[in-house]
Amino acid sequence: MLKVAANYDETVGANDVVQSENALKIVPPTRSFGAALLSATRPRQWVKNLLVFVAPAAAGALGHAGSVLRAAAAGLIFILASSGTYLINDASDIVSDRAHPIKRFRPIAAGEVTVRAAWILGITFIGASVVCAALLAGRDLALLIASYVILTTAYSTWLKRVPFLELAIVASGFVLRAVAGGIAVHVTISPWFLLVTSTCALLIVIGKRTAELMLLREQSQLHRSVIAFYTENSLTVLRIAVSLVALVGYGLWAFSQAARFDALHASGDNLFFKLSIVPFVACLVVLEIALRRGEGGEPEELALNNHLLQLLGVCCVGLVVAGIYL
Repeated sequence: MLKVAANYDETVGANDVVQSENALKIVPPTRSFGAALLSATRPRQWVKNLLVFVAPAAAGALGHAGSVLRAAAAGLIFILASSGTYLINDASDIVSDRAHPIKRFRPIAAGEVTVRAAWILGITFIGASVVCAALLAGRDLALLIASYVILTTAYSTWLKRVPFLELAIVASGFVLRAVAGGIAVHVTISPWFLLVTSTCALLIVIGKRTAELMLLREQSQLHRSVIAFYTENSLTVLRIAVSLVALVGYGLWAFSQAARFDALHASGDNLFFKLSIVPFVACLVVLEIALRRGEGGEPEELALNNHLLQLLGVCCVGLVVAGIYL
C-alpha cells in the first residue's frame, strides 16, 4: 500500500490538513500486481461485511454452527460483490480520484492496475457473487446481491451527482448487508431493525461527506461535485435529525425484543434490552463528537481507533446478548 509520510493528528480534525501537494511525501510502492489488486479491493472495508451477522445475532439465531457458517458465507459473497464494485467504481472515478490528495494514490488512479483489468475483474467478481448467492440461499439472496450491484453501479455512473439521494444510496449498501445475513439464515427481519440499521448507516455516510467537506474545502467539488450542495451546518442538522430517528427506532426495537424474549423464556421482566438503550445513546453522542472533528472519512478507521466508541459498543452488544441468552 502507498504510504503517506505526512504526520497529522486525525483526532484533531481534517481542518489541520495542509492542502498543498507538498505536504504529502509519498514513498514509492514496490509491490506486485497481485498486491496492488488486493489493495484496490479495499480489504480494510471488508469489515462492513460483518453486518451479515447482525440480523441473525439480534434474532438469537447464532446458537447453531450451521447458522454461523451460512452467515459467514453471505459475508464472503458480499466481499466478492463489493470488491467487484470497488474496482468498477475506481475505474469510473479515476479522474476525480486523481484530484483527491489521498485517493489519487489508489492502485487504479496511480496506474498500478489498468482500467481495462479493473473492469474485467470487477465484472467477473460480480457475476461470481450472484451465482454463489443463488447456491447459498436461492433467488432471494441472488436478487439482493444483484440489487446491491445495480445500486452501486448506478451510483458510480449517475446517482452520486444527486444531492441527498446519493447519501441514501450509499447507506443502502450497509442495510443490504444486514438483510443478506437474515436471508441466509432464514430469520424474519423486523421493521424496527431495518429503521435502526438504515439510520445508523445514513449517519455514517453523512459523516463521510462531512469529513470530505472539511478536508478539501475549496477543492472539494473537484473530487465530488455533489458536495457543492452541502454545508457543514446543513450536514450537522441532518446528522442530529437522523440520530434522533435512530434513537427512537432503537428504543422501539429494544422494547419489542424484550417483550418477545419475555414470552419465550417466561423468566420475569427482561431488562437487558432496555438497559442497552443507555450505551446506544452514549455511542451516538461520541460518534457525533468524532464526526464534528472530521473523523468520519474512513468509518472503519474510526471504529478501529476510537476506544471509547469501542467500549460503548461492547457494552451495548453485551447487554443485547445477555437479553437473548440469559
